[in-house]
Order: sequence, then structure tokens, then C-alpha cells
Amino acid sequence: MLGRLSRRVPLPRRALGTRRSLVWRRCSALLVLIPLAWSTPIQAEPSEYQVKAVFLYNFSQFVAWPAPEAGATFRPFTICVIGADPFERNLDEAVRGEHVAERSLLVRRIREPAEAADCEILFIARSESNELDKVLSAVAHRTVLTVSELEGAAQRGVMIQFVNDNNKIRLRINDESARAAGLMVSSKLLRLADIVSTSRG
Repeated sequence: MLGRLSRRVPLPRRALGTRRSLVWRRCSALLVLIPLAWSTPIQAEPSEYQVKAVFLYNFSQFVAWPAPEAGATFRPFTICVIGADPFERNLDEAVRGEHVAERSLLVRRIREPAEAADCEILFIARSESNELDKVLSAVAHRTVLTVSELEGAAQRGVMIQFVNDNNKIRLRINDESARAAGLMVSSKLLRLADIVSTSRG
């Protein structure tokens, strides 16, 4: 059963506008149970980007960041999106009211790579395909978890890539890039992903 999720999660129409809707509770419950599955059908409700939004939130639970500096716990744990945001309000809904350790979660939309320095998780949108190397360079040597759905992103140095395979979401992880940034990806997550290295040359 590892790597697959046979259960479909219905999205009640009445839940669409609520603050802590049933869909988010169900998605979170499924994704937190890492040993069960990390590959989720995207044809049925909830939508692809609702599921990916919950994945982004759950990455905060399965990646270890270095201990924060004194006073940093008062700063929100920030998930950033650079480029044309495909999530709309789904990402905001996924993190609303949640915390990482003692830190509240915040979603920011940014335009320039330099703005990513204060992010913990950076989602690089498809619109940034031609700027990917520039974005990665801006966060090099910083403890920023990079995530994208761009084709070949993991081989280019992005730490986690969403891959749509047979209408299921799978993960491709470049653990080499994560370790170089001082981030430790949980072995539970690594076991359920395709592990790749940065292409040379």
C-alpha cells in the first residue's frame, strides 16, 4: 500500500467557504499518516491544488530545520510562493490556525528571488521556469526548503518536486540539495519518494 492511496476523499460543497472545513481536516489526517500513503488521487475532490497545499503544510512537520536563533520563535514560519500562484486561497486555508512548534504559519506571495531569504518553504511556480537557476541561487546556503512542480526541477537542485503520475501526486526528493542547505528530511518521507541527485554538466 506504500506509495498509493486507494481511498478517495469527498469534498462537501458546504465546506468550501468555511474557516476550518472538513476537507482540510480529512486531507491533513491522510497526509500526516505518512506510513499509509503520500500519493493522492487528484481526479476526485478535493482538487489537485488543495491536496498540494496540504502537502506543503505537512512538509513543515517532516523536515528538520536548524534550531532558531534567540527570539526567532516569535517570527512566523513562512511558506512563500514565487511566481504565478496556482493555489489561489487553498494554501491560506491549509495553514490557517496551524503552528510549527511555537510559531504561527504565514503564507506570502513574492515576486523577486531576494525576497525568499526570509522564507522557510519556497514554492517555485511554473511561471518561473526560465528563472529557476536565479531563484535557487538566491536561496543557496540558506535553510529554505525549495518545492516545485516544474519538469526536472529536482534534478536541477529543487529539494522536493511534485510529479503527477497517472493522475496521482508523487514526490521526487533531492536529499543532496536539502542537506547542503542544512535541512534534514524525515526518513519516513524519503522512503516514500523517488530520490534523485542534481544533474552535473
